[in-house]
Amino acid sequence: MADSIISHVSVPVADIAAARRFYDAVLGALGYGVVMDAGPHGVAYGSAFPEFWIGHALEGQGAPGNGVHVAFLAPDRAAVDAFHAAALAAGGTDEGAPGLRPHYDANYYGAFVRDPDGNKIEAMLIG
Repeated sequence: MADSIISHVSVPVADIAAARRFYDAVLGALGYGVVMDAGPHGVAYGSAFPEFWIGHALEGQGAPGNGVHVAFLAPDRAAVDAFHAAALAAGGTDEGAPGLRPHYDANYYGAFVRDPDGNKIEAMLIG
């Protein structure tokens, strides 16, 4: 049994190939990679099992929105910085540069971006 309460999270994207290029870069900066390629149905990332999926929503339409926010654990602050830089270089938009977020926790360090489809993603650690 894994140490997480979540089995996996899926976010909708309009173009799987374009989204894969983005997530290969940003999740690679955190040390995660593709663990399952489901062809036209999507791609899963993780460290050991499929934890984060990108793919088409029902009827093949992407439907991202502000209601989706996924935070990825980073091993250290340098990885959070690399995640943010990789996201911007790969076509993401800034939603909060790397830095401390003391309103969450005195040692909460994170960065927020939107992927090219508008999904809000974050890299963070406490420490």
